Amino acid sequence: MGRWRPPAAKSAPYITPEGYKILEDEMAGLWKKRNEVAKAVTVAAAEGDRSENAEYIYRKKQLREIDSRVGFLQRRMPKLTVVREIQDKQRIFFGAWVTVEDEEGNESRHRIVGADEFDRHKQFITVDSPLAKLLLGKTLDDEVILERKGTDQSLYITNIEYENTEN
Repeated sequence: MGRWRPPAAKSAPYITPEGYKILEDEMAGLWKKRNEVAKAVTVAAAEGDRSENAEYIYRKKQLREIDSRVGFLQRRMPKLTVVREIQDKQRIFFGAWVTVEDEEGNESRHRIVGADEFDRHKQFITVDSPLAKLLLGKTLDDEVILERKGTDQSLYITNIEYENTEN
């Protein structure tokens, strides 16, 4: 029996147009791949005894994984709100690229995105993250205090940018 964990807090249902397009492309790719895998399952099933047919077992597992992801996307995508335009570009809102500088002069740049777009390598942070919550609504040259590992860190907002999301 596993340890009980409280349910995770629901993530904000926001996504950028670019992020939504990525999910749509993933869904289309999964359907195409599913058709190919389904054909391979049929071919493998025709080979005889399914209990010892490694190709059949592998393809069925692959089909379950694809179906699981497609099901998740089908449930998640209708709940998402695509944030297309920000009215006040002098303040930090969803979709903003924010550059912050710490007390030592080290700069870091982050984009505030939805949970479905989070990518540490692209410097994307979720709108639900502690840093994003501190930054939302702030303007250029504001200071925020981020508590990390029991110490307070002052961060100064040095730049706010919004990409043109109109297609």
